[in-house]
Amino acid sequence: MSGEEAVPAVETPAPALGEPMDLMTALQVVLRKSLAHGGLVRGLHEGAKSIEKHAALLCVLAEDCNQPDYIKLVKALCNEHNVSLINVPSAKSLGEWAGLCKIDSEGKARKVVGCSCVVLKDFGEETEARHVVLEYVKSH
Repeated sequence: MSGEEAVPAVETPAPALGEPMDLMTALQVVLRKSLAHGGLVRGLHEGAKSIEKHAALLCVLAEDCNQPDYIKLVKALCNEHNVSLINVPSAKSLGEWAGLCKIDSEGKARKVVGCSCVVLKDFGEETEARHVVLEYVKSH
């Protein structure tokens, strides 16, 4: 391992000027920025440790997780420690957004690994996507 982990930029469908960004696009941008700044924790074990240390700002859970105990544990930890929880429909898309894939020469994601839980410890940069996600969290 070289110690330097380069995260390739994946093309995200940017909304046209003047159009509001939808939640899933904003969440994808926020996860990419967080990954680039080292503030993203992936998986149940690391996520649970981060939530219990009160370092978590936001938790993202995949709805298609086939382990009901996994879902109950993540929801209980989030409720106990007052961490906001956002559900996404697919573990494969969450894994891709969290960087658990290889990017080919055309910029397409290959060998995507599913990820059922992602915890943000640092949002990274101040972006419009961050504001969209935070407004969604406040309203729910």
